[in-house]
Amino acid sequence: MSELPSSPVREKNPVVMILLTLALVFLGFQIIGPLIGFFVALPFYPKGMVEMANALQDPTGQPEFKIPYFIIQGFGTLTGLIVLPLLLLRSERKTIRDFFPNNTRLLSVGLVFFIVVSFVVVNSIFIEWNMNVHLPKFLSGFETWARSLEDKLATVTQFLTTFDSTTHLIIALIVVAVLPGIGEELVFRGMLQNQFMRATQNIHLSIWVSAILFSAIHLQFFGFVPRMLLGALFGYLYYWSGNLLLAMIAHFVNNAFSVLALYYYQQGSIDMNVESTEAAPWQAIVVSVIISVGLLYYFKKFHSHSSRESIL
Repeated sequence: MSELPSSPVREKNPVVMILLTLALVFLGFQIIGPLIGFFVALPFYPKGMVEMANALQDPTGQPEFKIPYFIIQGFGTLTGLIVLPLLLLRSERKTIRDFFPNNTRLLSVGLVFFIVVSFVVVNSIFIEWNMNVHLPKFLSGFETWARSLEDKLATVTQFLTTFDSTTHLIIALIVVAVLPGIGEELVFRGMLQNQFMRATQNIHLSIWVSAILFSAIHLQFFGFVPRMLLGALFGYLYYWSGNLLLAMIAHFVNNAFSVLALYYYQQGSIDMNVESTEAAPWQAIVVSVIISVGLLYYFKKFHSHSSRESIL
């Protein structure tokens, strides 16, 4: 007796998939991942469980809490942005390999590297502008809250990126560059951007809405615009190439560039302070705009032979 052919898996409504994705990200990033990370980090903290729970309320006051805090953050990213989203893909009979073509050309990787580095300089204009935005009086309450949150997050970031050793540097690169580069691109470009494309049939709207959500989850209003522009850049790199790995590499390069520049600045090896919110000199910005536009145009033309449709 012959077997009946298996029926194909019916794809869920894109709006349902968007909501499911965001719910899983929140659950994994805010609750499950940090909870797992807390228990994994316990052996790396010289005090007890209660003291470590208290340290979470004010991590910057305890240098010995730096590595445990990195571990907690890392498990939040791993769980909320990689493991649970991959399980959701699995339910649709898809894997992360479905986002990658058979091969990734070395020239594409090189182009991505130089595009991101040049865009860092261009983006400094928007960093300075966004940091100095003042809202109307009727939004003064929101501005006060946003400034307070921004200052708190900046204090934690400064605590984590004051490197005591090369071990801290390596851990920071994993938690700040590797895991977000993989996870945030999987979720915001690979999953959400594709689902928005299925829902709207408008790739530009899909890229920008995904970029807005990408920036919004960082809860930094006074860094919202430059991060949104980065998200859009990653979105177009993915759309033009059809290769999510290139968007992941771009994200990694951007984050790793900041971590390494900060490390070498603290070592006194370079004079560039990446924590500064001042724009680069206008001459550097003009040159970087020209380079960025030229490289993006070439990148798009180079990949024009491949499919522009990213929908899985």
